[in-house]
Amino acid sequence: MNDLEREIEESRARLDQTIDRIQGRLSVPNLVDEMLGNARRVPALNSAYDGALDAVRRNPVPVLLIAAGVGLLFSRMARDAERRRTEVSAARVPVLDDTPRPAARTYDPDAPGARPVHDPVEKTEL
Repeated sequence: MNDLEREIEESRARLDQTIDRIQGRLSVPNLVDEMLGNARRVPALNSAYDGALDAVRRNPVPVLLIAAGVGLLFSRMARDAERRRTEVSAARVPVLDDTPRPAARTYDPDAPGARPVHDPVEKTEL
């Protein structure tokens, strides 16, 4: 029984190490480093990468603000595209009731009212 428990503990320890290595590879800094490392391997992008990295190090706040602005722009574009897709989908829905509807009433202060206006100066006969 002790051998079995020891093997289980060893397997559990190996599994923990494997999970830790996978989490280390999938962490954001490692993913960014890997992506940038791939960009550095391409000779045409190497100088552009170094220049961009230097600009970010010298001006972190403006770069952050630009990135936030671009993110908001993309967010707005996605929202507008979704709204347009919804409008197009709604326009494709068939109308079941084709009876004409009266035009919506609008308020016109100069238009005569439905009831005749009573003139108080006008004489009334008894």
